[in-house]
Parts: sequence; structure tokens; C-alpha cells
Amino acid sequence: MFESFSNSYYVGRLYVKPESRDIPAINEADHKEVNAHVYGPDGVVRTDAPLVMKLNNSHVPVMGDASIPTGTLAVPSAMGGTNLPAEQSVLLAKSDRAAELLRYSGYRFGDDSQVA
Repeated sequence: MFESFSNSYYVGRLYVKPESRDIPAINEADHKEVNAHVYGPDGVVRTDAPLVMKLNNSHVPVMGDASIPTGTLAVPSAMGGTNLPAEQSVLLAKSDRAAELLRYSGYRFGDDSQVA
């Protein structure tokens, strides 16, 4: 789903669609698989912590949601532009970068209320 792009990011293509939601999400099984594959080897223990994706010019925490089809990134309607829904490239922050971005945003690992 994602391949190495730079020292800080992986790149992948997802079908991005706006929805009535507060937090971006991908399919729950995809989320766990990507999280374990990307962050697990680097020592991140919780595979349910948010992924950090860069869409256009914004970094966003991405959670898992069983109602989202596989290969789809559902974003809040406010994030949707006139070009959505559409398949597009999405950057996924690597472990160190993701942890840094989550800390900057005030996310506390283990405190799910920080995102939801």
C-alpha cells in the first residue's frame, strides 16, 4: 500500500473522499496492518495509535474505522476540496516523524480521547 519515499515519509495511493466526520480514517484492518508494518519494527508498541498522513499541505492523524472500505481515506468534509472524491497520492509519516508530529499536536500516547 505504501513504499519508501524519503527519510521521513512513505508514499501511497488512496481513494480520498469527504465524509461527515471529525477525524480522518481508513479501514480498521488496513490501519492495523499499516501501523504494525510501518511503526511496529521501530518500537511503537500500540498499533491502534493514529497514523500520520500528509494530504495536500496538512498533516492529519488517521484512525481506523471498520465502516471505511479498504484502500479509502475518509476525510472530514471541511478538508475536501473541489477535486474530491478522487484517487491521489498520500504521504505517510515514518515512525520518528509521526511521533514528533503527534507530540507537537499534543497527542499523548495511550490517551485515545486526544484524537477522538
